[in-house]
Amino acid sequence: MTTIASPTSSLTVETIRSVVEAMPMQGRIMLRLILLQYFDVTDEEILYIVADRPDPRCVAGTKPTNTTMTKESIKVVTDRRDQYRRQVRLKRERTWLQCESLRSLAQLREAFAGRARTLLSERFSLSADTLDALHASARTVLPKPAIRLLEQRWEADEITADDYQQQRLSIELQTQLRMAEKYRTRLNLAERERQSAISAPLQDHEIAHVWGIPASSLAARKMKYLTQYLHALQTTLQTDAAASTTSPLDLWKETFSVLAMQPIERSHSTFDGLEKTESALIDKLTAMVWGSLPEEVEVKFWTSLVFGASSNAMHSEITRNLFGLQRLTTVLNDMDRSPETVDADLLKRTAATPKVEVGALDAPAETPVKELSEMQAQILNSMRGEDASGRPSDKW
Repeated sequence: MTTIASPTSSLTVETIRSVVEAMPMQGRIMLRLILLQYFDVTDEEILYIVADRPDPRCVAGTKPTNTTMTKESIKVVTDRRDQYRRQVRLKRERTWLQCESLRSLAQLREAFAGRARTLLSERFSLSADTLDALHASARTVLPKPAIRLLEQRWEADEITADDYQQQRLSIELQTQLRMAEKYRTRLNLAERERQSAISAPLQDHEIAHVWGIPASSLAARKMKYLTQYLHALQTTLQTDAAASTTSPLDLWKETFSVLAMQPIERSHSTFDGLEKTESALIDKLTAMVWGSLPEEVEVKFWTSLVFGASSNAMHSEITRNLFGLQRLTTVLNDMDRSPETVDADLLKRTAATPKVEVGALDAPAETPVKELSEMQAQILNSMRGEDASGRPSDKW
């Protein structure tokens, strides 16, 4: 569901940039603000915005023509530009990281399920009908009660180690299938959110907050320069000698589709306190990638990864970053996905816990009495008021 430009379109990123650059200063700023997740507002354009903003102290009468720019006003506009630019680009990067991670996780769970099915078929000689029945009931099975019952039977010596591993591997197969389906469902939702994120322009109230102009003036300028941009883009495409096909019908929608194909610039993230320590976070991410994280824990953990370390975190927070999702993609890329490694992990995970034989434990050894050193004995005698020979000392 990833957005791509239509195959018959001759619109390119270079064409869009050239049309925007050819517009007058005011129109160029308007287009750059609308497409802020793909374009940057330069320092020269920020100075124009500062000079163009009306003085809020003058609400009536003749407006002053010679506006004075201060460092404070320039900093205010720059900070607002940086705030909204970071907000929209973080959302674009987050949705992309979500889609990439979920796609890899779904493939991993399917690969683990495939290896588990192969082990059950080749090592434990399960029939194809039995495996199909396990596959069909994967969505409704409850793993915890089944594992608990299996553990009780193993402790009561009702089943052998091979039978235990065969049944435990069957439960693991169903768990991997269920997680794969869950990741595919999440991926569909993430793709929709990504589609919405990459096609969303900066809102009017956000542009007005950066520029500091009234809503009526903003609406008039936006209509004027959007029309000018689309007409110039249409003219450029029609007169382009390299254009071998017809122009797209919706140039505005096609603009977002073409710009979204550009590589995503990764943001710089620092550890934000998720799971308290970075080592604990990496351990939990590794368990999630290998599929050994319990399902009820995985749901909460994924929500924390997507929405930040705090349950009240919002996408517009300045302190928000994507440290967890970035580390998840790193763990996924560094994972050894060879069949031998996957088989070894599945067999180790489903092996029965060794039993301790009766009488195998030796009696606990007595703790040896530690002799006091000469210095320790002297200190102890001094505390009791005795000399080195143990007789009462007249010094006390």
